[in-house]
Amino acid sequence: MRQEYSINFPSQAVSDLEKISEDYGLKVARAIRQEWFSGTTSKYSNYQNDFHNLRLYARGEQSIQKYKNELSINGDLSYLNLDWKPVPIIPKFVDIVVNGMAQRNFEINCFSQDEKGVSKRTEYMESMLRDIRSKNFNDIANQLFEVDLYENEKDKLPDTEEELALHMQLNYKQAVELAEEQALNVLLENSDYDDIRKRVLYDLTVLGIGATKTTFDFSSGAQAQYVDPADLVYSYTESPYFDDIYYIGEVKELPINELVKEFPDLSESEIKDISNKYSYPVDYVSNRDKNKVQVLYFNYKTHMNDVYKLKTLGSGGEKVIQKDDTFNPPVKNMDGDFSKLERVVEVLYEGVYVIGADKILTWRMCPNMMRTDSEFGKVKMNYQLVAPRMYKGKIESIVGRITSFADMIQLTHLKLQQVMARMVPDGVYLDADGLAEVDLGNGTNYNPQEALNMFFQTGSVIGRSFTSDGDMNPGKVPIQQINNGVNSGKIQSLI
Repeated sequence: MRQEYSINFPSQAVSDLEKISEDYGLKVARAIRQEWFSGTTSKYSNYQNDFHNLRLYARGEQSIQKYKNELSINGDLSYLNLDWKPVPIIPKFVDIVVNGMAQRNFEINCFSQDEKGVSKRTEYMESMLRDIRSKNFNDIANQLFEVDLYENEKDKLPDTEEELALHMQLNYKQAVELAEEQALNVLLENSDYDDIRKRVLYDLTVLGIGATKTTFDFSSGAQAQYVDPADLVYSYTESPYFDDIYYIGEVKELPINELVKEFPDLSESEIKDISNKYSYPVDYVSNRDKNKVQVLYFNYKTHMNDVYKLKTLGSGGEKVIQKDDTFNPPVKNMDGDFSKLERVVEVLYEGVYVIGADKILTWRMCPNMMRTDSEFGKVKMNYQLVAPRMYKGKIESIVGRITSFADMIQLTHLKLQQVMARMVPDGVYLDADGLAEVDLGNGTNYNPQEALNMFFQTGSVIGRSFTSDGDMNPGKVPIQQINNGVNSGKIQSLI
């Protein structure tokens, strides 16, 4: 069930100048902290603990305390001498699933959509169609008049129009399409995308959620980065593709020296203030490294008024000048008429916030925002998330569904150890009185040792039905095997 509480995010119905201010960014960061890091047991730590337990199960290293609680009597384990090491059942299935998904490789295939590219593709296809339809006529003209009327190479010409359609899909490539494919492949290689993809597939199997981040800078260009889902914070959503969230962030634990390297504009007093004021949330252990701080990198989606001043010049021409949303033009002045053009578009702000010190380090509108041509007014987050089995905000994974079976197998394994520890080997019952009645007839004694040697080597037993007095001999079978396999049935049922 979703927990209901009030989160005090700042209003989005304010001017763009107020949204760009650092005070507005601090209010956003504090609202995120309130939702994810407040309380004796925070939402962030709960997610971290849940994901940590799932990863332990996926490695076959889950906690054994629950098994000890099952088998102990009031916490007493003094009478149990068992191997508590977990049986690695789940890791094998995780490897099978992850490797199966990793083998489904894909290739980048680009198609030109601009007017020139489409026109060039159409002209090429029409030329091929003319050659296919006039193939017989072209062959006769070549044979009788030695005139080549083919517009394309005859050897590479498809035989039918159906083959032409396949040729256009599989073989035809324009130079710009090949260049785009090569550029994308280089971008993915520079980002080590294959390694990132394997880690994301592992997270999808174990945690039920995978995440990456797209970054851009002028030195490295566009890059894809792996993001640990356990470090994420985001607004509530019920979409498995997180397409309706309005904020998302990633928590990193950085040493103070790394923080100074990343933000060189920090003064000595600000660094000292961060170090002195910093404190971990109350649900964190007290033996944390005091030289490290938790930093929240987050995106916040809002809207802005894209405003332009349209000036009609005396010559009849027009001039467009970009303005902020507070622009309110006069109707007319001596230089010409003014009018206001505006549209509402989504924008993305990015911020960096030191959680324990309540200090905002960066707050700005993202210089590079991802948009699509079909929806230019929409903006995409820098983070890409997917949780295929999400329902009502709750994430489900394959490992999460099979942990109960792993616990059952582990308990059965421990019970098997108990049963095996109590098992004794099969024995032999030897009736000494029955042996005394046996006369081998060769002057030798049929003593217990000789009887056991014969029994174990040949499986044969010598006995007498009657005693020397002619009475019925109750010990006519002096050696009998004792089957101590009472516990073998228990073992079989446990298996």
